[in-house]
Amino acid sequence: MLGDDRPAAPAQAVIRLTLAAPAPRGLCTDCGISRTEDDKRCGRACQFIQPDYPALETQVHGRTRDAARPDELHFGPFRRMLRAALVPRLAGAQWTGITSRLAERLLETGAADAVLAMGSAADDPWRPEPVLVTEAAGMAQVRGMKMGYAPLLALLEPARARGFKRLAVIGIPCQVYALRALERELGFERLFVIGTPCSDNTTTERFHAFLDLLGSHLREDAAAITYLEFRADYHVELRFADGRTRAIPFLMLPLSQLPPDFFPLTCRSCVDYTNVLADLTVGYMGGTGAQWLIVRNDRGEELVDLLGSELRSGAPISAGKRHGAVKGFLANVERAAGGLPLRKMPDWLRPIVGWLMPKVGPKGLEFARARVEMKAVESIVHLRREAPRKMKNMLPAHVWALARPYGLEAREGEEPGTAGRHSDDFPHKV
Repeated sequence: MLGDDRPAAPAQAVIRLTLAAPAPRGLCTDCGISRTEDDKRCGRACQFIQPDYPALETQVHGRTRDAARPDELHFGPFRRMLRAALVPRLAGAQWTGITSRLAERLLETGAADAVLAMGSAADDPWRPEPVLVTEAAGMAQVRGMKMGYAPLLALLEPARARGFKRLAVIGIPCQVYALRALERELGFERLFVIGTPCSDNTTTERFHAFLDLLGSHLREDAAAITYLEFRADYHVELRFADGRTRAIPFLMLPLSQLPPDFFPLTCRSCVDYTNVLADLTVGYMGGTGAQWLIVRNDRGEELVDLLGSELRSGAPISAGKRHGAVKGFLANVERAAGGLPLRKMPDWLRPIVGWLMPKVGPKGLEFARARVEMKAVESIVHLRREAPRKMKNMLPAHVWALARPYGLEAREGEEPGTAGRHSDDFPHKV
């Protein structure tokens, strides 16, 4: 999150608009399409109805993922991967500021007329609010993490109505999937899509409840927490309003005290952790303390080139073994999905294991592979229990390939259905 030292942006550098109410849906993360003039487009755009990743990967990248190429089964089509950092680091950045700086450079060079990104609500810095940024200085207002449903794509029509022909979009996977599904009918001359990985979202209200629980657990004032970020070293970094920082081992978080439905079924069944339809994915999982870039196509290369000497980069590392971690995660997910309590580690053991995990656990690309496999097995287990009839449509073939080493096979009626068929019948039920 940003502090109070953000530079003031020029008037109209950040456009905020009143949004229409969302149309009622079943499985929905409110990407914003249901708030547009033609809300029935959700039927052919939604990631949670009948996604067709092979078709859209081919549309965007010229080919679908190739399981014979190293890591494409896990991360989707790509040209190259980088471990990278922005030099100098942007003040107030979540990591080093690569995403913000890319957007600034698109505006500075005129490559984009506007950037569609996620700002914060005026009354709550944690609550996401979509904005259109038209000047580079305005990007300072949209840095940092937000938590909650974020109707980013509701501003596509206003962007077009204002005459923006070259648009950059910074989005999470469910937003980017819908954007790509509708891209050809949106009427923009150029789209630059910068994707960030996403996993477990929740409502802003529930996130505040978690902050209260975390504050109590750590004996900190929850209202003073201004930043929370999961890191690849098995710690969560917290920043506070007074400038302090704390790094908390994952195992010390009070996650077992959250209600079973804290994370919605959409997020528990999302199969696109790495944002495979972006031109460039900017994340942390494979970065080993730096940022992790997945350059997916020509436009992704164009984005990286915009940073020039400001980007310090090298090859990602990979170390450790993921199978044990994923197998343990699957066991806990199966218990939770079956209504059983999670196995809790004794409090005296948590600091020891928290100290040990960064030293012996998977690192770099192996850490990223573990997280993608965890999402695959989680999707299967939760859909099988809560929405079994949707499995054949929502789970593409590569998810089953990722889950097979852990004993999860498609049962009769769960095999991937025919791709490319969509329904306009709403609201869809689970």
